[in-house]
Amino acid sequence: MDANCSKLRRIAVTTYDGAELLDTTGPIEVFNMLNRCLGEEDCPKRGYEILLVGETPGPFASASGTRLVADCSWNDLAGGTDTVIVPGGPDAALAKAMKNEALLAWLRTAAKGTRRLVSVCTGAFLLAEAGLLNGRRATTHWMDIERLRQEYPDVVVESDAIYIRDGSVATSAGVTAGMDLALSLVEEDFGKKTALAVARRLVMFFKRPGGQAQFSTQLRAQMVEGGQLAPLLSWLRENPCSKVSVEELAYRAAMSPRNFARVFLRETGKTPAKYLDQLRIERCVTLLEDGNLPIERVALESGFSCAEQMRRAFVREKGVTPLAYRTRF
Repeated sequence: MDANCSKLRRIAVTTYDGAELLDTTGPIEVFNMLNRCLGEEDCPKRGYEILLVGETPGPFASASGTRLVADCSWNDLAGGTDTVIVPGGPDAALAKAMKNEALLAWLRTAAKGTRRLVSVCTGAFLLAEAGLLNGRRATTHWMDIERLRQEYPDVVVESDAIYIRDGSVATSAGVTAGMDLALSLVEEDFGKKTALAVARRLVMFFKRPGGQAQFSTQLRAQMVEGGQLAPLLSWLRENPCSKVSVEELAYRAAMSPRNFARVFLRETGKTPAKYLDQLRIERCVTLLEDGNLPIERVALESGFSCAEQMRRAFVREKGVTPLAYRTRF
């Protein structure tokens, strides 16, 4: 937070035909709500100047068909820009934008002069195509994580983050995660108290439960509702601390272990063992972030047999030990 800030910070939301509507307008609403909160405190000069910029000024169609109006061309921005935000879009619109050399060139130029460069959802592909994510940690929508990893091997792709900040560049997960990221920028600029006021006005979490998980194992389970394993996955959601084995799950599903493993992989996209590990780790992450339980107790509460089993699984999934994670987050 810059306590001496006495002027508007310019936010340039850079967009294009077919961009996702909420990727574009969600962060704008967060920043605008900050302005309203400050206006009520008689501090109108300390908020944000929000500009929607495109290749040319004027109306353009979003992915939903709703028409928005660009305030100006990105080439006509005069003066300093504090933060540049790039929304994602459906495959066809995104592919077209990724071939727009004028847009990519402007992003490269903007990255040198702006304090923060931000992408929402698949907007990360535009930053990656411009070479601005090389060597950086980044994330995107859960459905596009593997594609980002494969198409841009120089990007350190993280699959379990709501948003990631790496230096001056920040990337966020799918759609509404752009609002989470925008709220974190408000906190950085104006402090936790003000950001909390914005969150309350928008009826959104200040910090989403579960911390880093953008598309949790439990949410994946809800996607297979109606499948053969729906009752079993519902039971797992209701019993997150259960020390059940894969063999016991097969028995509960009234299947042979071999057939159970095949059906489980087909319906969830994961092996039963991997699914159980991730379910337990998500519980572990929540306990590590939200409390001060001893590590051994965290392990037992998360469904692990002991702290060492939890530590091994945690390192495989997160790349750090539970203690290191608690210190960091």
